[in-house]
Order: sequence, then structure tokens, then C-alpha cells
Amino acid sequence: MRKTILILSLLFVTLSYSQEQKQVPSITVSGEGKVKIAPDQALITVSIETKGTKAEDVKKENDKKMDAILKFIKKTAIAKEDFQTQCVSLNPNFDYVKKKYNYAATQSVQILLRDLAKYDGLIEGLVDEGINRIDNVEFKSSKMKELQSDARKLAMKDAKSKAEDFVSVLGQKIGKAMLISDNSQGYNPRAFVYAMKSMASMDESTPKETLAIGEIEITANVSVSFVLE
Repeated sequence: MRKTILILSLLFVTLSYSQEQKQVPSITVSGEGKVKIAPDQALITVSIETKGTKAEDVKKENDKKMDAILKFIKKTAIAKEDFQTQCVSLNPNFDYVKKKYNYAATQSVQILLRDLAKYDGLIEGLVDEGINRIDNVEFKSSKMKELQSDARKLAMKDAKSKAEDFVSVLGQKIGKAMLISDNSQGYNPRAFVYAMKSMASMDESTPKETLAIGEIEITANVSVSFVLE
């Protein structure tokens, strides 16, 4: 009997509380902020790949070339914390025509170049030392944190502006923000106008320019719920 009375009492309190609750009018909008800037750094990934019929010989040749490459990087006055090995591999490949195995050894190194004016000299030196693959060149900015902050603020302003546009025709105003969600995808910068020019097509007397760095774009996306007044 006491259990029945307790259950009924709790049910009554719950129903009373639900009736007292009022639904708060609100609007949810998305906002996007973009900041563009000319990059001042590049993250370069290069590799040396050697092939042969004997695994031991292939690995030794690859190690010898990588040793020369790392020594060259150190000579360019790049700080030790700005370059590191990314990948080391030795793989067999079966030649179905000759019915025997060949081997391929690969080592990759990633370099953070903080002065883009040194790009051509660095790449030419790496190629001279044996690099035979440029895997990736990613443009960056030394002011990423500040740019990300600016992009977030612009995204919030964009969301607020959209909300004000929606409710203006209703004669209402937006109030405080109830919920803010960051929908940014890691703030990965997107490079624009990146191209490699052909060195062979350039006059020898003209300074070499193999990069058109353009601009990078940092984007932030938010979702915001505002109270309607």
C-alpha cells in the first residue's frame, strides 16, 4: 500500500513539473569563418627509393643515400627538431616474367622549412644527394593559432548575422546563445594557386622560381542556438 502511495506521489510531482515547464523559443543556425593568408612555411616530405635483386645490397645502398641526405639537411642549418624520418620499408616484389624476387627499399623524411626563399636550394640539394621522390609539399603559416582564433570569431559573427536575418521579418530579436557547437574539421588549411613551374623552360639567367605559393585558407564552422525574444 505504501509503495502504491509513493508511486502515485512521484507521478503527480513529475506531471506537475512537466506542466510548469515552458518551451523556450529558439533558433539554430550555422556559421562559417574564413581567413586567407600567404604562407611563410612549407612541410616537405621527400623519399629515396632503391631497387635491386638482393635485399641486403638494396638496404645498404638506401641507407648510404639517406645518410648523405640527412647530413645535407643538417648543413642547411635546419634545426634538428624541424626534420624527422617518416617511413622506412623494405619490400619484396615477385617478377613473374623472370620468376624471381626483386626488392625495393624506401626511406622518407619530413622537413619543416621556415623560410620559403630557401625552397629551391633545398630541393635541388636533396635531389643531388639522391632523393628521387617529392611526396608532398604542404603550405603552412607560423601564425596558425591567431588565424584559427580569427576564423572562429568570424564564424560566430556569421551565425549571429544569419539568425538576425531570419527573425527580423517576424519582429523578434535574438537573445543569449543557448548552445555552441564547433563543427570545424581540425582547421586544416587549404592551399590555393599552388603550381610547379618547369625549370627546363626557364632562362638560365633568370632566378629560378618553382613555387607559386598563393594563399592558404583557414576555415572554422560553428552551430549556434539562440533564444528568441
